[in-house]
Amino acid sequence: MKIFTYIAVAIALGLIGFNLFQIDYSQPFEGNSTIALIGVVAGICAILLLLILRFSKNLLEKSKE
Repeated sequence: MKIFTYIAVAIALGLIGFNLFQIDYSQPFEGNSTIALIGVVAGICAILLLLILRFSKNLLEKSKE
């Protein structure tokens, strides 16, 4: 599970970086920039969910000891 979370976080970071280059900062809420902004927010949400998953697995392991 640890390797999966690291790989998924790396993919999410890659997608965030890609979408940041797709945003037209002079008009961020028009055309494809809106889709890129949604992609950035979705990537951040994915990273947060994966971190919550990782911390919950750590707490579960510690409570079993």
